[in-house]
Amino acid sequence: MGHLITLATWYGFALNQWSLDFQGNLERILASIAIAKERGATLRVGPELEIPGYGCQDHFLEGDTVLHSWEVLAKILASDETLGIVCDIGMPVIHKNVIYNCRVIIHDRKILLIRPKMWMADDGNYRETRWFTPWMKPRQWEDHYLPRIIQAVTKQTKVPFGDAVISTLDTCFGVELCEELFTPSSPHIPMGLDGVEIFTNSSGSHHELRKLYTRVELIKEATLKLGGIYLYANQQGCDGDRLYYDGCAMIAVNGRIVAQGSQFSLSDVEVVTATVDIEDVRAHRTGRSRSMQGASSENYPRIEVQFALTRGKFEEVKDEDSAGVLGPKYYDVKFHSPEEEIALGPACWLWDYLRRSRTQGYFVPLSGGIDSCATSVIVFSMCRLVAEAARRGDMTVIADARRMTGEPQDSTYVPSDPREFANRIFHTCYMGTENSSAETRKRAKQLSEAIGSYHVDLNMDSVVTAMRNLFGLVTGIRPQFRSQGGTEAENLALQNIQARLRMVLAYMFAQLLPFVRGKSGGLLVLGSANVDESLRGYLTKYDCSSADINPIGSISKTDLKKFIAYAQHAFDMPILESFLKATPTAELEPITETYVQSDEADMGMTYDELSVFGRLRKVEKCGPYSTFTKLVHEWGAVLSPTQIAEKVKLFFFEYARNRHKMTTLTPAYHAESYSPDDNRFDLRPFLYPARFPWQFKKIDEVAAALPDRSNRKAKTD
Repeated sequence: MGHLITLATWYGFALNQWSLDFQGNLERILASIAIAKERGATLRVGPELEIPGYGCQDHFLEGDTVLHSWEVLAKILASDETLGIVCDIGMPVIHKNVIYNCRVIIHDRKILLIRPKMWMADDGNYRETRWFTPWMKPRQWEDHYLPRIIQAVTKQTKVPFGDAVISTLDTCFGVELCEELFTPSSPHIPMGLDGVEIFTNSSGSHHELRKLYTRVELIKEATLKLGGIYLYANQQGCDGDRLYYDGCAMIAVNGRIVAQGSQFSLSDVEVVTATVDIEDVRAHRTGRSRSMQGASSENYPRIEVQFALTRGKFEEVKDEDSAGVLGPKYYDVKFHSPEEEIALGPACWLWDYLRRSRTQGYFVPLSGGIDSCATSVIVFSMCRLVAEAARRGDMTVIADARRMTGEPQDSTYVPSDPREFANRIFHTCYMGTENSSAETRKRAKQLSEAIGSYHVDLNMDSVVTAMRNLFGLVTGIRPQFRSQGGTEAENLALQNIQARLRMVLAYMFAQLLPFVRGKSGGLLVLGSANVDESLRGYLTKYDCSSADINPIGSISKTDLKKFIAYAQHAFDMPILESFLKATPTAELEPITETYVQSDEADMGMTYDELSVFGRLRKVEKCGPYSTFTKLVHEWGAVLSPTQIAEKVKLFFFEYARNRHKMTTLTPAYHAESYSPDDNRFDLRPFLYPARFPWQFKKIDEVAAALPDRSNRKAKTD
């Protein structure tokens, strides 16, 4: 080579932090620093707000959260693990009585800089300005006076607080926090033009189907034009809410990914490493236009540290670090298919929830339909991940599995067989009535056998009959189904009581099945309502969709079908084919020679159409009229304007009159951008003028005036 070899190894981390678990979070942070040092790292970057956990929400407003964060930081600073390495650590900090989301840069028991977040995430799942204030003084820093517990360790009274960068003996690095990468004018641009060569990004970014591509492209773009090294660290796991933070820590150089961590993992600490040449960055930045812009850029305040991030000239590279230099130059980014994401993301979320709630397993009411089937297959996917981790010798996973299965402390049990492990912690039940078919009962039993769950099969007609008889005794009227001559009100009430009784029975069995099996503790009940049914309100309030948590509550029926088709082969489960072929039905009305209840017929629209309505309503922010105008173009070759108008009006009427059901939705894994999760992700009222008289009138007027293109399309076909 015609220039000095300046090799450096940096580490980004994915940590499975838990909100308010200060002891556990401290242990995971120290473990990550120890791993980094063991492998020769000079810079360690962790996820956003890693000391208290990202998802503390209104706990960030409590002084205790800030106090305990300082106490944890004091232990980190005092630890020998932090000597000889620069660490970038996240926590809330109160500066001049204002709470900031900060990165604290430390080295050799000193705080070099406290860098507050400048741009807040305030949409979708995020409400950061509810708890934090953005730093509104770019390229400025102030003195921050440290609490005494920190002064006792660092011997510092005050440290720089604000927007600055760290200048080492050999390079310069700057901090970017999560949302700042997603903003149009990101801090890495002015930092890079002022000579910053390394950018760290500490993130709390959640999983959503098909979202990772956007994040990867932004990380690549950050250094493609600018040049530089980008270190991205992310939270991984469920830290106490509906979100699963999907890790995927990455390192990019000059617009190319050179290292990537896993997106889904049961590990508490995961390391991403790459060895790169700083001279590659300097060579990339020799363009004349970039040089002219850099020469005229404003200066960033620099905090100097007498420490080098790079190795010395021609220093030997460790074997585990050599791949980035001696092996393949760049890394092919791994993207999971949506079906794989459904198999992995909710499964990891379920595992974290199960082990951290310290319960003994899950319970699912199996209906023989595709939704409860998908929920059960996701639980089985969790068992597969546990078995894989156990076979790798992951003692944390093994210890959690032993505890929840009731094994004694000296047990040698290893959950290496997913079906055997499922039989210990997963319980299913088919709750049949006279309206149930033999086919659904058979499918439920065969699925439980394929998965390995502890299965119960029962008929609940006596319970339903008792409720009908009680009503008749009190009122003198015994309600009848529609097919038996009853009214719509009677028909609906008889369907709803079956669904609600299943919820009551589910909780009774979840509490007592471990006792029946000679074990202690209870089970968590899993819901199985998909996002489309919730959006349309096609569920009974407080029925068996009411549960403790729901792994599919934000996944569309369309995606669930694709997932089941994938799992049929990936998990070697031929029984899943029968679920794909079955007509979706609630089986709450009597089956006759001329009538079999069908979900899509009851709803007046298909599940695919519901997905379209959901995206237009939430993602594209369309009301009834703009939904109609868009669909006239999208569906106009198949349906007439008046037919489209009727579908749009039906959807918004049913959505509006059932919106109150969203206030009681089971907390669900967030996976879809059009989730109707009330007052959390979807901030909309629940009392509507459900017939939208103004909006629907305008739709009807426009529909009547538009030409019918569907007839012309039919003729050309």
